[in-house]
Amino acid sequence: MGATFAVGLGSAPVGTLLVLRRMSLVGDAMAHALLPGAAMGFMRAGFSWWAMSLGGFAAALSAALTAGWATRKTAQREDASFAAFYLIALALGVLLVSTHGSWVDLMRVLFGTILAVDDAALLLMAGMASVTLVVLAAVYWPLVVECLDPGFLRSVGGRGSWVHMLFLMLVVANLLAGFQALGTLMAVGLMMLPATAARFWAAEAWSLALAATVIAMVSGYVGLLLSFHAHWPSGPAIVLAAGAIYLLSLLAGPREGLLWRQCRRAHHRVA
Repeated sequence: MGATFAVGLGSAPVGTLLVLRRMSLVGDAMAHALLPGAAMGFMRAGFSWWAMSLGGFAAALSAALTAGWATRKTAQREDASFAAFYLIALALGVLLVSTHGSWVDLMRVLFGTILAVDDAALLLMAGMASVTLVVLAAVYWPLVVECLDPGFLRSVGGRGSWVHMLFLMLVVANLLAGFQALGTLMAVGLMMLPATAARFWAAEAWSLALAATVIAMVSGYVGLLLSFHAHWPSGPAIVLAAGAIYLLSLLAGPREGLLWRQCRRAHHRVA
């Protein structure tokens, strides 16, 4: 339970900023780009979370920097560059794990083992969440401005490229924390689904982050209960719980939820 709370506490606010920046799919691409680095860590030290985390961080950050470089030097858009590099990284990572381990090892890397998180992994997750919250508090306004109007931030000497790089590092760090529990395929779920659901409940950046954090923690709790009582895999159960909350928010959220919009239209027709 503590692992899911730690992951949600750090990942949800970062996911909120990804949504504000219209970079949701970039987060998914970076999650998959962790895989070759994690696979190399696995090849060197087995299931050492520290080795796999260091390898995953280096791989994901390298993919992000390379995709950014390709975007600046060519006419290709950023999302296309990220998609290309994440597919290469995903295929390479699966190849490395499958050729140097077993099918069970591959499933463990792809989908995580939240029920087997040890003290070292839990300490890493809590550390990532703590560092994330401190950094977000320190650079909150530059990050928000860079999300909404990067041109203005550059015009006032706000070092937009530095803020952007710091933000990408936070994304990678929190994906690593989620990787410990949910694997490379599921880690982005607890980052993006609560953030997309939060927009139906809140409006300002800080309230969106708070709502997303609460949704992520509730998803983790409900998902673990489902995993225990229904004998489901824990990672997919947590992400499905987050998906159910998103669908409920889409339907009944007070801010632009489908039912509320329908009620307002009916009210306007009567008026």
